Amino acid sequence: MGMTMAEKILARASGRDQVRPGDFVTAKIDVAMVHEGLGMGVSASMRETGVTRIWDPDKVVFLLDHYVPAPTVKTAEMHKSIRQDVADFGIKVNYGESEGVCHQVMIDKGHALPGRLIVATDSHTTTYGALGAAGTGVGFSEMAYVLATGELWFRVPETIRFVLKGQLKPRITSKDVLLYIAGKYTAEVAQYKAIEYTGPAAERMSLESRVTMSNMSVELGAKFGFFAADEKTLAYLAAATDKPLSPFKADPDAVYEQTYEVDVSDLEPQIAVPFTVDNVKPISKLGEVAINQAVLGSCTNGRLEDLQLGAEILKGKTVHPGVRLLVIPASRTVYRKALDSGLLSVFLEANAIICNPSCGPCFGQHMGQLASGEVCVASINRNFKGRMGSPEARVYLASPATVAASAVTGKITDPRRPV
Repeated sequence: MGMTMAEKILARASGRDQVRPGDFVTAKIDVAMVHEGLGMGVSASMRETGVTRIWDPDKVVFLLDHYVPAPTVKTAEMHKSIRQDVADFGIKVNYGESEGVCHQVMIDKGHALPGRLIVATDSHTTTYGALGAAGTGVGFSEMAYVLATGELWFRVPETIRFVLKGQLKPRITSKDVLLYIAGKYTAEVAQYKAIEYTGPAAERMSLESRVTMSNMSVELGAKFGFFAADEKTLAYLAAATDKPLSPFKADPDAVYEQTYEVDVSDLEPQIAVPFTVDNVKPISKLGEVAINQAVLGSCTNGRLEDLQLGAEILKGKTVHPGVRLLVIPASRTVYRKALDSGLLSVFLEANAIICNPSCGPCFGQHMGQLASGEVCVASINRNFKGRMGSPEARVYLASPATVAASAVTGKITDPRRPV
């Protein structure tokens, strides 16, 4: 009997020929990524247990992205301590604070490759499933164990499959698809399960569009969120790594717990209404919602494709005088490409604020915080109460196209209409 993508990776990593859902395995980790979590609990856990060196310095990636630049003296002191931890533990792959959001950097630098098992101190590590890797977030004590031993236990998850059919219409994006799935099937549909996105619409998606859906798979409860690593994947990764690459997908006779079919052909822009990701409405049912801030960026939608779509809508226009538009490229690599292609000039001419690559307002602790009563439409991944500043503010989740159109009109706007 064949295996799903999650089962194949966990079987290989645990030295087994085959695993089944519900099995418990101890798996060897291919890559571990740590950010500010190193100083927020990981290093303390390691020292408490007498660990002074990590299991394999070549398999650990470190960077800072959540509080960059440091917004307070307390944060600056934490960063200072973290830098010393990196030196003390012998971490070799150190990108510091200049490269951008961890998940985009992991992709840009070729660390997320098909078939790999990757853990990180960040819940949106499911991102790497877009490239056929099993990525999942872990807690600080779990990461301390990984850094000490190179292993971690897993319960092999059941896998559900979303078969995406039809053709997306112009300015309807993979973010709209994911939000539609969240709204229809709830944030619990894949609780501790793996997801595989398949079907003709999935195959047609660009790698950047797939990354958006894998990134937000954790908002469906998923442990992993996969697309098959096809020739499109390998071509994308060839620019990031010289390591050997090969296609990776589920076996033809793999067994799934459930299969859902989603026709994307008539999908309209989707909006996640405060304060949950699965409180989703099509934009035609939303009503008029005035905004104070718009955010185009994050590890969900801060890639070049997203900026290109936003710039297409904003070109020759000006941000509404009552709106602050923050544009945040997901990484230095994306920033450079946006600069070289003239996209940043479009945003500057439109009166947007271009920020350094970082988590920025998505994390709610640094940059672009909202005051009480303010409303933001954002291309980020969460809209929980207090996510972006005041608990009395409201955040609506939308695609980059919807964010850009809304920034021009001053209210949440269908990007398919002239603005």
